Amino acid sequence: MIHKNVNEEQNNSRLDHAATSLFEDFSRSQIQRWILEGNLLVNGEILKAKDKVQTGDEMSLDPIFKNRVSWDGEDIPINILHEEEDFLIINKSPGLVMHPGAGCHNGTLANALAFHFPDLKKLPRCGIVHRLDKDTSGLLVVAKNEKFRNFFVNRLQDREVYKQYEAIVVGQVIGSFSIDHPLERDPRNRVKMRVTDFGRDALSHVSLMKFYEGYSHISVEIETGRTHQIRVHLSHQKLPIIGDNLYNPRNLIAKNTPKSLISYVQNFPRQALHASKIRFPSLKKEDIFYEFQADLPQDMQSLIKEME
Repeated sequence: MIHKNVNEEQNNSRLDHAATSLFEDFSRSQIQRWILEGNLLVNGEILKAKDKVQTGDEMSLDPIFKNRVSWDGEDIPINILHEEEDFLIINKSPGLVMHPGAGCHNGTLANALAFHFPDLKKLPRCGIVHRLDKDTSGLLVVAKNEKFRNFFVNRLQDREVYKQYEAIVVGQVIGSFSIDHPLERDPRNRVKMRVTDFGRDALSHVSLMKFYEGYSHISVEIETGRTHQIRVHLSHQKLPIIGDNLYNPRNLIAKNTPKSLISYVQNFPRQALHASKIRFPSLKKEDIFYEFQADLPQDMQSLIKEME
């Protein structure tokens, strides 16, 4: 993945024009094809070539070549919670990568969607309109047609999509509070994000669900959808998510943790983070909202039982 930030020279330019200027090693036709295929994201979202970009916007380019990766359908099981004419609601399992790219050539959610819903191959990224990290579980919306895809992307940009997550963190959360810290990509480690005064705005609302002697089961609502937002925000607040190898690499343990629980916490195989609820307006009726909820997966339920 190649990352570039829009500078003042490209401010308010079309996406394809700005990207061609920033990614000098590639032709405009290649850039336009990658935009159409969803391989070039702006702030983590899919845009059209004609959409305008602003100073500070982050472009992420995954220059996928056909001889390297496969977008072919694969018989990979996916949990479909709900299906409408315009969209699917998927409950993603942990460990499932969203789409093919560098380091993961197949075996992704996009490959699964292409197999189970072949018509989705006509859409960029097989209809995937927002993302979850590989090891984050939970709710995803998948567009079934171009009209809904554009509608949902616009609702995301206008912050009209409500997203709620659940996480299990090291530390004590009391009541509720908000985290309002801008984020940017870490220049020393391009895989990570970091809190900075000069990044893109990011707002998370945290509420305690239950406290377990040094650990907290929390709810997090996000108003923005920055890369790794919840993981970075919680780590910055000294509330690292259990199992998060990127933002909690030392697998921190709360004081006075029973010996029987130490091993369970330190060996939890992924970040204990789950997209539990999503709500968004209907495409066809302005006063109607869709809302979906997904229970915690078994691994997080087992972790809570151990803490109890």
